Amino acid sequence: MRIAVLAHLHHPIRSPYAGGLEMHTDLTARRMVRIGHDVTVFAKAGSLTSGTLVPLLDEGFDTTVRVPGDIHRVRATLADAMTEACCQVRAGGFDVVLNNSLSPVPLTDLRSLPMVTVLHTPATLTEVLAVLDDPAWEPPEHHRWLSVSAANALAWNHRLPNISVVPNGIDPSVWRSTVPPVPGRAVWTGRITAEKGLHLAIPAARAAGMDLHFAGPVSDPDYFRQQVEPLLGPDTLYRGHLGHHELPDLLASGEVYLATPLWAEPFGLATVEAMALGTPVAAFLTGAMGEIVGPRAGDLAVHHSVPALSDSIRVARGRDRVGVQTWSRRFSADRMVASYLSVLRKTAERAGTLPQPGPGWTPLGDQLTAEVRDTIDAPPTGPDDDGSLVLKTAQTVR
Repeated sequence: MRIAVLAHLHHPIRSPYAGGLEMHTDLTARRMVRIGHDVTVFAKAGSLTSGTLVPLLDEGFDTTVRVPGDIHRVRATLADAMTEACCQVRAGGFDVVLNNSLSPVPLTDLRSLPMVTVLHTPATLTEVLAVLDDPAWEPPEHHRWLSVSAANALAWNHRLPNISVVPNGIDPSVWRSTVPPVPGRAVWTGRITAEKGLHLAIPAARAAGMDLHFAGPVSDPDYFRQQVEPLLGPDTLYRGHLGHHELPDLLASGEVYLATPLWAEPFGLATVEAMALGTPVAAFLTGAMGEIVGPRAGDLAVHHSVPALSDSIRVARGRDRVGVQTWSRRFSADRMVASYLSVLRKTAERAGTLPQPGPGWTPLGDQLTAEVRDTIDAPPTGPDDDGSLVLKTAQTVR
């Protein structure tokens, strides 16, 4: 298939990634190209990914909103860039569009094209909601909707029809390490912002008698200075913004991984990455955490408090690491991309842009599609508990 991928334009698509969405877009594009599809990625300049790259914004364009006037400037610039991308997509003869942009523009400018939009966030995107909640707007005939978790799908379900759930996946070959767990060490990774809860992870680890090593981009310098720095001490170490060649060793070194989202976390890729290294998870029960962290993989703190999390740390660090790693196998990139390709292909076929197997469609692609196609509209069943590579990840929330 000829697939156009619309990326989120706030950051380039390259490692070290600014966040999980950038990693997801890169991983998806690389997997689809490897299978044999013709992929064009519309992304911010400076991106490094597979397929043909169409840069839309200068790499140096700063999307940070520092004063109220910045909001309109940033939104207008992002909208103009995405409008240009949609013009090129309409003229490009693509079979189908994979929309990872979080932008409202494709929902209006690409109404006539077959498009699959992945819902990576809760229903909090003001500009997107303005389009969906307009009484004059109706879901286009050939648009399909995917969510990265069932919890996230529920937030969108009253606005959009037939949202299918395809959990995010990781490349297990990347998440390997020979570093043994360090006794008494907890680890934390992610964007350092208030909603990620690092200011609660630090005292919870301390209350459980553990050191904490953490890493990630300081996305909110004011939060870091005001709420994180005062908590630092000899038992807490900031390791910086690490790339994927360094993160596995950090994650493997922990006796326990702390996932502390204080918002409706739509998925939690960093949590899955830790589990792939065998590191059990102590997490706040919010958003998709209940779908990701099973009893054999860690422990969930029902209350968003330091005492509740410290109790979960004590429980989680005793989980069997082999069992944790086995649990993580249900969240594989192969499953995710196979499910995406099934939906993309079905969407293109129904729209008439792909009546026959298109360029780049390989026997492997046919095999993966055959194994997942019948599950797209099936009731939720979930992967096997043993983590076996059975491709049954796409589910429909009705």
